[in-house]
Amino acid sequence: MNSRSSLLLLHKKPGSTSFASLYPIKHRLSKKVGHAGTLDKFAEGLLIVLTGSLTKLNPLFSNLDKRYYATIEFGIETDTLDPEGKIVKRTAVPSLATIETVLGNHFVGTILQAPPMYSAIHIDGVRSHRLARSGVEIEIPKRPVTIYSTRIIEWDSGRLALEVHCSKGTYIRSLARDLGALCGSSAYLSALTRTSIGPYALEEAVYADEVDEVDKVADKTLKNLLRLDNIAKIVVSDAAIDRLGNGRMPVVEDYVGACELVKKDYAAVVDRYDNLQAVVSLDEHGVCTTMVALVKGEPF
Repeated sequence: MNSRSSLLLLHKKPGSTSFASLYPIKHRLSKKVGHAGTLDKFAEGLLIVLTGSLTKLNPLFSNLDKRYYATIEFGIETDTLDPEGKIVKRTAVPSLATIETVLGNHFVGTILQAPPMYSAIHIDGVRSHRLARSGVEIEIPKRPVTIYSTRIIEWDSGRLALEVHCSKGTYIRSLARDLGALCGSSAYLSALTRTSIGPYALEEAVYADEVDEVDKVADKTLKNLLRLDNIAKIVVSDAAIDRLGNGRMPVVEDYVGACELVKKDYAAVVDRYDNLQAVVSLDEHGVCTTMVALVKGEPF
């Protein structure tokens, strides 16, 4: 199997882990696969998946904001804060007015949030979910996250449908837990759909087992890469393409046509046929400095 470097927008189905959902991609495109932000097993929604040498681009996507459609059940808390956990608390259900007040007072802007005990956070080199399952008492330090907005969609007998726009590192399970506690009640996250990551929307995504559709998305790799605000495109000469294989950076004399490089951190280097050949980093003057990912010679 030829390894193909690509940027994919995939729709993860509920009931499988983020890693397991990538099996068809590993079989079809590349054994080297990574994603910019996992989803819990019970959740569904958008995954940004990178294959081949483009897995090195993960830092370009790790800071993007995210949007979710969350269903929160009040009056119950589970140990995992999701529908797969054991019930550990039962309380009275708060009023919608109380929930609206708490959301407006406590879940706007930068807040301190403690990740769930059942998460992939490392505690002294061990995943916190492993410690939690072994019965070890752990306290995970709070860390700053940003809630850009929340919007109540529906309220029905203790079940809240909520849209959340937030920064990287935000746990919606923790948001549900803290919202319940601040309302004088308890809550857990019963369903979650990630609807966007940065400029990418769930409506654009395909399922990993839809072979033809995955190929079509892979064909849009360059187009989707250039949707990031901090990446430009450089068209270079054939001679410069040949030198890329030896790790030699393009210079201004290699550029074909005008390039808007100032205030960009990275550039997609393409040949005169608009085929992606490499991704490089730029200095403050728009000069190519470091090879980030080389895709020259791969099937596109």
